[in-house]
Amino acid sequence: MTISPNSYLPADGERAVLVGRVWRPAPHDGPAVIAIRQSEVFDITSTVRTTADLFDSNDALYIARSAPGESLGSVGALIAKSLDPNATGLRLLAPCDVQAIKACGVTFAVSLLERVIEEQAGGDASKAKEIRETINTLIGADLSKIKPGSESAQKLKAEMDRRGAWSQYMEVGIGPDAEVFSKSQPMSAVGLGADIGLYKTSVWNNPEPEIVLAVNSVGQIVGASLGNDVNLRDIEGRSALLLGKAKDNNGSCAIGPFVRLFDEHFTLDSIQKESVSLKIEGRDDDFVLEGVSHMSEMSRDPADLVSQTYGPHHQYPDGFMLFLGTMFSPIKDRDAKGAGFTHHLGDVVTISAPSLGALVNTVRRSDEITPWTFGVRALYENLTSRGLMNQ
Repeated sequence: MTISPNSYLPADGERAVLVGRVWRPAPHDGPAVIAIRQSEVFDITSTVRTTADLFDSNDALYIARSAPGESLGSVGALIAKSLDPNATGLRLLAPCDVQAIKACGVTFAVSLLERVIEEQAGGDASKAKEIRETINTLIGADLSKIKPGSESAQKLKAEMDRRGAWSQYMEVGIGPDAEVFSKSQPMSAVGLGADIGLYKTSVWNNPEPEIVLAVNSVGQIVGASLGNDVNLRDIEGRSALLLGKAKDNNGSCAIGPFVRLFDEHFTLDSIQKESVSLKIEGRDDDFVLEGVSHMSEMSRDPADLVSQTYGPHHQYPDGFMLFLGTMFSPIKDRDAKGAGFTHHLGDVVTISAPSLGALVNTVRRSDEITPWTFGVRALYENLTSRGLMNQ
C-alpha cells in the first residue's frame, strides 16, 4: 500500500510546527523526541529529553524549528511504517510522555443527551432509542445555546428538577463545574497505527474523536493534537462510579500523530474554529460510519477547561494533555434495528482535522493487544543508558 503523508499531516503542513515521539530500535531501544522539518524527521532528544521538557521551554518553537538533530528519514516513510502492522523498528508513538492525561466530558449538547440516555438505559443499548425520543420531547430546548452556569442554565435545571428528570450529566453539562477526569496514565497513550483496546466484557462502545490540548507545567497551552477517548457506554451507563473501568484500559487512549505547536499561524482560536471528522470502517461487515464535530458548538471555552484543571487548586509539574470532549455519540444501527452502534473487533477508526492531520487506529481487545510495559521508570533508565540524562 502506498502511503501519502499528506493524508495524515495538516493541510498547511509546510508551515505547521510539528513535534512528536518515535520508538528507535537498537542500539537505542527507546523513545526519542522528534521534529518535522520540510517533510524530514529529526531526532532532537539531545536538546530536549521529553516532550514535557520541550513544552516547558521558553524557546520551544526555536527548538522545534532549529535545534540540532539526527535525520531519521522522510515523514512519509515514518508514517507508512507506523501504519504497517507487520513493520518493525522505527515507528511513531503518542506525542506525549510524562504528562498527566486528563479528559473533559459532556462539553457538547449532543454528548450531554447521550450521557443522560446511557444513565437512563442502565447500560442496555436496546433501550436507547425510546429513551432518546422521550428526553428530546421532555427537554424541548436547544442546549447548545445555554451557557453552563448561567441564569438560563439554572432555570433549566430547576425545571428538570421539577419534572423529576435531572441527571448528574446535566449537572456537568450546564452547571458551573466541568467534568474533568483522569483518562489515562503518563506514558500509556498509543499513537498512529497502534491498536486501541476495548475491555473484554463491553458490548456497547464507541470511539470519541477529540482535540487534545498540550499544556505545560505552568498551565500554558502550547499546542494541540488529535485523540480517541475510547468509551465503553454499557459500563459507564451502569454506574458513573465505573468511569475508571470504562475509560482507562490498555490501549484505550490514542493521541497523535503529532502535536502542532502554537505559532503565528496556529492558535487557540484556530482550535475553536476547527472541525473534527470521524470515520469508522468495519473489516468484518463493510460497515461505514462518518460524522463531524464542530468545535464552535462546544458549550464550554477550552481556556476555561484548562483553568478548571490547572491552578492554585491543582498543579501539574510535568504538564498535562487535556481531551476537550466530543459531540459525536454514534447512534447509527449496526447489528440490529434500534440497537445503535457498537464496535466490532478489527474496526479501523480515523479521526482527522484540517489543521492537525489524521489519527488512525484499529480496534482490538485490551487484554489481547501488546501490554503496556514501558513506563516512566523505564524511560529514565533508558535515557540514562543512552547518556542523555547528564546533558
